[in-house]
Amino acid sequence: MKNSIGKKIVIIFIHALIGWALCAAVMGIGMSVMALEKTLILHAILAPVFFTLLSLLYFKRFNYTTPLLTSVIFLGFVVVVDFFIVALAIQKSLEMFTSWLGTWLPFTLIFISTYFTGLVVTKHGKKPAYT
Repeated sequence: MKNSIGKKIVIIFIHALIGWALCAAVMGIGMSVMALEKTLILHAILAPVFFTLLSLLYFKRFNYTTPLLTSVIFLGFVVVVDFFIVALAIQKSLEMFTSWLGTWLPFTLIFISTYFTGLVVTKHGKKPAYT
């Protein structure tokens, strides 16, 4: 059971959830203490930092998936949660998806930071553990 596929999936999604939660905290706290545009800039800066650190941890400790697949999973999780929870349930609007700074830039940076962190770590470390 130690290396079960279900456990591996949970570990990958926990990392994605932590990244999303950190980004949500930046947005929530930021909007309560500063202007929206400054909060979006801070979020665009911190999102790749958060996901780089989480990716570093994930690839060094677990490394169950390739850098590309991990990037797709992390970004896919963020997009799905932003769409269903933030946009539809909380904001009741898809307006957030019209913002390059607020949505598309952070999405892009999350993917890139995860992917390149994975490339660097796996180039010098262990290969993905698919079994």
